[in-house]
Amino acid sequence: MAQNVPCADCGLRYQCVCHLLPHFESPAHIALLMHENELSRETNTGQWLLKAIPSTSQHIWQRKTPCPQLMTLLNDAQYQPYLLFPSESSLSLSQASQSALIAKKKPLFIILDGTWQEAGKMLRKSAWLKELACVHLQPSEQSDYQLRRNQQQGHLCTLEVGAEIIKELGCVEQASQLTDFFHHYMRAFNADKSGHAFKGEI
Repeated sequence: MAQNVPCADCGLRYQCVCHLLPHFESPAHIALLMHENELSRETNTGQWLLKAIPSTSQHIWQRKTPCPQLMTLLNDAQYQPYLLFPSESSLSLSQASQSALIAKKKPLFIILDGTWQEAGKMLRKSAWLKELACVHLQPSEQSDYQLRRNQQQGHLCTLEVGAEIIKELGCVEQASQLTDFFHHYMRAFNADKSGHAFKGEI
């Protein structure tokens, strides 16, 4: 890669990481409901979930009009939809997966892709989202996301959330591969912004 020409996919100038991204199928459908601000953020990690897992879909949030494609998924009888958002009544991911299994449906996990403040706004201003059963994660490790300022303790970035979902669904090896890529990408990203390639290995 020429040093002054960024990769069209990963955006890095000094060290393309695209070939390191794992690709695999998921036993659940993951839908990213993205705040429009994320479209212009190079620190967005949801892009990697979309590239790694074919059954992941992207939908742009609008305050007044729900995304038609996402509503089609929600109304599809083969799916059991859940919103990844902690609340007093939220289920654990394992409880949600078991419930979907009993109902003989495929889990559909909706991730609000934006800052924590934007995610809260999306939920408050979307009555249709409030009707969904909520699911919370119980990650075994703290977030390693370091690409944005003012990250709150205990919050995971979108790619970390995706990896936790995959792990909970029994795809432990695939989740580990995704997490390894994530750690490498962060360091490669920071090195790129400093004007050089990251010297470590994935």
